Amino acid sequence: MTRSDAIELAQTQFDSGEFRQTLARRIAMATESQNPQRAAELGVYLNAELRPALEAMGFACQTLTQAQAAAPFLFAQRIEDGKLPTVFGYGHGDVIRGQEAQWIDGLSPWRLDERDGRWYGRGMADNKGQHSVNLQALANVLQARGKLGFNAKILIEMGEEVGSPGLRGLCEEHKALFRADVMIASDGPRLSAERPTLFLGSRGCLNFDLSIEARQSAHHSGNWGGLISNPGIQLAHAIASIVSGSGQIRIPEWLPAELPDVVRRALADCEVDGGEDGPSIEPLWGEPGLSPAERVFGWCSFEVLACRVGNPEAPVNAIPPRAWARCQLRFVVGIDPHDILPALRRHLDRQGFAMVQIESVRAEMSQATRLDPENPWVQWTLASIEASSGKNPALLPNLGGSLPNDIFADILGLPTIWVPHSYPGCSQHAPNEHLPAALLREALSIMTGLYWDLGDGNTPHGLLAD
Repeated sequence: MTRSDAIELAQTQFDSGEFRQTLARRIAMATESQNPQRAAELGVYLNAELRPALEAMGFACQTLTQAQAAAPFLFAQRIEDGKLPTVFGYGHGDVIRGQEAQWIDGLSPWRLDERDGRWYGRGMADNKGQHSVNLQALANVLQARGKLGFNAKILIEMGEEVGSPGLRGLCEEHKALFRADVMIASDGPRLSAERPTLFLGSRGCLNFDLSIEARQSAHHSGNWGGLISNPGIQLAHAIASIVSGSGQIRIPEWLPAELPDVVRRALADCEVDGGEDGPSIEPLWGEPGLSPAERVFGWCSFEVLACRVGNPEAPVNAIPPRAWARCQLRFVVGIDPHDILPALRRHLDRQGFAMVQIESVRAEMSQATRLDPENPWVQWTLASIEASSGKNPALLPNLGGSLPNDIFADILGLPTIWVPHSYPGCSQHAPNEHLPAALLREALSIMTGLYWDLGDGNTPHGLLAD
């Protein structure tokens, strides 16, 4: 068979409904890693669902554990020849809570339903649909060629939605086992539903709490107003000192020195599009002088995720004793992650807000990563995607969101290539999670072509080895 035959096989397999049946079975498994009562489901997904599928393709599978992880990992490898390139793949089978009561009438997070050309179900976009596309594409190449023509290693975790506990330690412990030439994986959204996309890393993410504990209890606002401080007012002013009223960050240490030319060039033809269900971009919000794509993929952003002062459900005429806000910084390469909170402390002290307490939410943060867009694997992958789709793929130096990509890039030392199979309006982490069936069909064609090309011998493997 030829490359075209393999892609036609992928499309026929999708149109037959076979892929949908496989995905429906996986969606039906309520693998909520945030719900302790679903712990058993996590292991079932790996051992009863994915392991048999991988073993049927000639992969040797093993369950790996790590002391800090709450769930096991599945590692699978198919080694055809030590001289061939080795590709590392990654995915996660856990999902966030189903939020069953909030879905559209007639839809369930644990059932694949189709409406208006969209496939609904929890994990459809994040990440069962995406890694299922890649696994099926590998099966298509094996059926068409009788072999992959490259070596494949795949790691599936079940704790990504709770911060990937143990993943870093696992990769440190098994560096030799996970050795490869390149990582090619799928997560996150395309730039738009219609445009195939490649991204090379992700923005870092740090969540932290700001709080003021002014006193033990509330006091009558008539008797004490104007005499004692209001922590709600103080915290509002403290936040206003961090970011302008139009979203521009005011802490110099939280901003890159510049937007690199290679990043600017890559983003020049990228238009952010959330689809018909996405919000409208506000041109005056964020860093001035940057395009929307540059603001979300090349710059940093600060957000207030939640805040509380007093009793919002039943306000009373009293000065509250405390105020709290959960905040977040998304940051790009060039920001010193170890100086983010110290820089905030220095800034607040200079502004007269020494009373504001700062506390990191997690022991670890997602680090910022960005593979050089001129890396040979990048151009090779772009050419493969274009050949399969007939479209000019978007190249994003990094995802606007965050992934544990620094583990693969820094600990395993891999060039990291992400080919996402979702889109910005997919309702990821929300009720009614879905993907367009047409996007999934195209993604299956793209990945089948990509894996076919990996086995054709014309990869950067030999070039980088020299």
